[in-house]
Amino acid sequence: MVELKGGAGGMEQTRTDPIAFQRNVILALLIGLSAAAWALMIWHGAGHDAHMRMASPTMGLGAPAFVLAWLAMTVAMMFPTAAPMALTFHRLQAARRRREQAFVSTWTFLAGYLLVWVASGAVAYLGAVAAESAAQRLELSAQATARIGGAVLIAAGLYQLTPLKDLCLTKCRSPLTFIMTSWREGTFGALQMGAIHGAWCVGCCWLLCAVMFPLGMMNVAALASITLIVFVEKTLPWGAWIAQAAGVLLLAYGFLVMMSPTTVQIFQS
Repeated sequence: MVELKGGAGGMEQTRTDPIAFQRNVILALLIGLSAAAWALMIWHGAGHDAHMRMASPTMGLGAPAFVLAWLAMTVAMMFPTAAPMALTFHRLQAARRRREQAFVSTWTFLAGYLLVWVASGAVAYLGAVAAESAAQRLELSAQATARIGGAVLIAAGLYQLTPLKDLCLTKCRSPLTFIMTSWREGTFGALQMGAIHGAWCVGCCWLLCAVMFPLGMMNVAALASITLIVFVEKTLPWGAWIAQAAGVLLLAYGFLVMMSPTTVQIFQS
C-alpha cells in the first residue's frame, strides 16, 4: 500500500511496513478464531440439554467429537495468550525472508502448538471415560461425586503454588527467551517449536482445565473465569502473583465443596 504526500519539495513516497501489516493480519485472525470458538461454545452451551452435558465428564460425546470440542475450548482460551509467541516467531521468520534466507509460515508453528492440545484432549477423554465408568460401578452419590470435584479443585489450587507451575508460566511469559533457547530450523523444526511451546502451555494450564470437569464442561461462566486467570497470569507483569492468588481461591473453594458439597453448584448454576 502506497501513500503519496505533497510538500514544498515535491511528492514524498512512503510505504507501509509489510511486516507490521502481516502481524496485524495474524493477530486479527487469532482473535477472530478465538471469538468464533467462544460463539460456538456459548451457542452449544445454551442448548436444551446443556445441563445434562455439563453433568457428564464426556459431555455425552464420542472420542472424535470430544476432542473437537476440546480443540474449540483450546482455541477460545489459549489463542489470545499464544498471540505474543506467534507474533514473535513471525517477526523473526519475516526478517529471514527479507534476507532471502529459508523461512517458515507462522501457521506451521501454531499447528505444532495445536497438535499438543489435541493430544491432551485425547488424554482428557480417556480420563473422563474412566471417571464415568468408576462412578457407575461404585454407584457414587451426588455428594460423593461433588467431594471428588472438591479434591480436583484443591489439587488445582496446590499446583498453582508449585515451582513446576512457576517454571511453566515463566516459559510461556517470555516469547523471545523461548525462541532463543528452543530454535529449530525448517518446517519440521517449526512444528517442534510449536509443540514444545504447547507442552509448556499444557504444563501451565492442565489442572486449570481439569477443574472444568467438576464445574461442568459446557459451563461458559466457569470457562470464562478460567480463561481470565490464564490470560492475566501469562500476559500481565504481575501475572505470577495472580497465579498464586488463583491457587488460594481454588483451595478455599475446594475445601468449601468438601465440607458442603452443594456449594459446587455455585458455578454450575
